[in-house]
Amino acid sequence: MMKTIINTPNAPAPIGPYNQAVMSDNMLFISGQIALNPQSGSLENTNIANETNQVMKNLNAILTHAGMQFSDVVKTTIFLSDMSFFDNVNEIYDSYFIADYPARETVAVKGLPKNVNVEISMIAIK
Repeated sequence: MMKTIINTPNAPAPIGPYNQAVMSDNMLFISGQIALNPQSGSLENTNIANETNQVMKNLNAILTHAGMQFSDVVKTTIFLSDMSFFDNVNEIYDSYFIADYPARETVAVKGLPKNVNVEISMIAIK
């Protein structure tokens, strides 16, 4: 089994002891992404739509760096600070996929890093 660490300056640097993603053979495991702007380091969280879009942009940057795209994603996990954001997050999330959505779970949690409202992780296969 070959393991490759994936890090790109086009997504936020990890804020703890982890990597943006790890590629194992043809599988990509992307760590949970929050709405940190990779250029400024600031949170893009003025509203849930902006926050979710930034999370998806960060995920896209990691996928792209690994030579993948959203159509390669087979599993996602969405963490929300409050289930009242479910519909808004779904609308933004949906706009990044063309068809054949990945398997997914969405859970509400007590707290997320930097007090954000949404964090998303992904698994992709090429």
